[in-house]
Amino acid sequence: MSSPDRLPPPRYVDLDGTRVATYVLEPSDREPRGDVVLCHGTPWSSAVWAPVAHALAATHRALLWDMPSYGASIPEGPPTRDPRVDLEAQRRRLAALLQHWDLTSPHVVAHDVGGAVALGAHLLEASAFASLYLLDVVTLDPWGSPFFRLVAEHEAVFAALPAPLHAALVREYVSGAGRGSLHAQQVDELVAPWTTPHGQRAFYAQVAQLEPAHTRPVVERLGRTRCPVRVGWGEQDPWLPVEQAAELADRLAGPVDVLTVRGAGHLVPLEAPDLLVDDLRRWLDHVG
Repeated sequence: MSSPDRLPPPRYVDLDGTRVATYVLEPSDREPRGDVVLCHGTPWSSAVWAPVAHALAATHRALLWDMPSYGASIPEGPPTRDPRVDLEAQRRRLAALLQHWDLTSPHVVAHDVGGAVALGAHLLEASAFASLYLLDVVTLDPWGSPFFRLVAEHEAVFAALPAPLHAALVREYVSGAGRGSLHAQQVDELVAPWTTPHGQRAFYAQVAQLEPAHTRPVVERLGRTRCPVRVGWGEQDPWLPVEQAAELADRLAGPVDVLTVRGAGHLVPLEAPDLLVDDLRRWLDHVG
């Protein structure tokens, strides 16, 4: 049996010629009540969802994926063969993955840029969802820090940093998302995929390819969501201000309720997993 803090070994699938790590957890003693797809953001992987996925798998089938250039989907070939990892490419991959899994209308839970990917798959790629739970998501302007812009302008320089300096930079960046509330072991696990030579290259590649221009077509269509939507946000998110939660809810086809998680920063799935699981269970009961 796998640890509730870790995911089982990945199953690899091919999406547009790209090797993608996927994970499936489901009840051991009953038929699942439905399918829940969990989408991670940056600079994370499906590991950020591990405690939540294990809890949901008591009643539902939980399906996760590491987007190309993240986690176990970091490419290990030469740079010339690295896949596109911008939000447009990732939303198309999510739509293709749902077809690969033969999911016609799953519940989707998405965090950070995973929210832009999930909304893009729904609004621009015609993926049907039973419901959508958006948690501290990258969608509305402004998003993207000065660090993102600096990397976009000097990606090759950052990719060539000495390994110890790169590791220190990523560790500080990851720790800041949780406002110092994460355990050292949690930070270690989140940082580890980025500290290999391939991981270092992938880290700066995905930062450099994230552009607000790719979320604007999604924002223009927010009022066209075709499923129930709930929004959750860390009250003290240092990256995306909590005020965006209400604005996002107002723009979506409503009514849309908002959960504000007191004392939490950007990483609610790790900072407040029990509270989040309770809310997700109520949500899934509500939407069926």
